[in-house]
Amino acid sequence: MKIHELDVKIYYEDTDCAGVVYYANYLKYFERARTEMFESTCKPLTKLMEEGIQFVVAEAALKYHRPGRYADRLTIQSWIQEFGHVTIVFGHRVLRKETSEVLVTGQVKIASVSDNLRPVRLPPEIKEAMSIFVNDEDKGLADTKRDN
Repeated sequence: MKIHELDVKIYYEDTDCAGVVYYANYLKYFERARTEMFESTCKPLTKLMEEGIQFVVAEAALKYHRPGRYADRLTIQSWIQEFGHVTIVFGHRVLRKETSEVLVTGQVKIASVSDNLRPVRLPPEIKEAMSIFVNDEDKGLADTKRDN
């Protein structure tokens, strides 16, 4: 299994008045990581949209372990926990780059839909290309240290 990594620098705009990363921003980081994973492995999401396939978030769950802070450099790790006919469940883990401390773990389920937001099957080429990120043994992976 391969884990996709995206580095993120925390700017003042990402934090609350205490200099801690605002909790909802982790969902943005997860979205960026998924987009980069797709685009580095399959094709740009804009191409999929032209083909009539879009993705919507169906479920999201996050667990906050430690706070990220202003000026931190974070690594967002992403992998695939499960493929369905129209859904993909992603696992995510946010690490403080300098120490590899786990700050946040999460899971996001996305669904593929058509232009009119009706469910549509995932194209086989997406499943095939993204299969390098599938972790069949995802027991506890979200709560562990960096796997390199």
